[in-house]
Amino acid sequence: MAHTVERIREISALIFGLAFIWIGLQHFTNVEFFLPIVPEIIGNPTFWVYLSGIVEIGLGVGLILRFSRKATGIATAIFLVIVYWANFNMWINDIAIDGNRFSNQAHVARALAQVAMIGFALWIADVKKKSV
Repeated sequence: MAHTVERIREISALIFGLAFIWIGLQHFTNVEFFLPIVPEIIGNPTFWVYLSGIVEIGLGVGLILRFSRKATGIATAIFLVIVYWANFNMWINDIAIDGNRFSNQAHVARALAQVAMIGFALWIADVKKKSV
């Protein structure tokens, strides 16, 4: 059973890592898509789109590589918390992305998906809950 869980974790890390690499690359090939949701307060949206793309590519590679998976899984969870700010900015300011505005239900679904991805990253990292 333990071997099966580890095999599933390995495959999950590969898929999640490849998804992060693909999304990170999108930050360079489709910059305009990401620009509107960068919070104005931090300025220079192009810089933040490129930087987050670089980070996502690095996290994707780190998730795939077994020796860095634990640290990268934790870093991925932290990154997902931080970048949710852009999604929240999109929600509270009703920002259209690619000409589309999301309903409140869609924003709630995105928030829940973000929480699930944070949990998934921590599961891939094999973070154990400490008993008290």
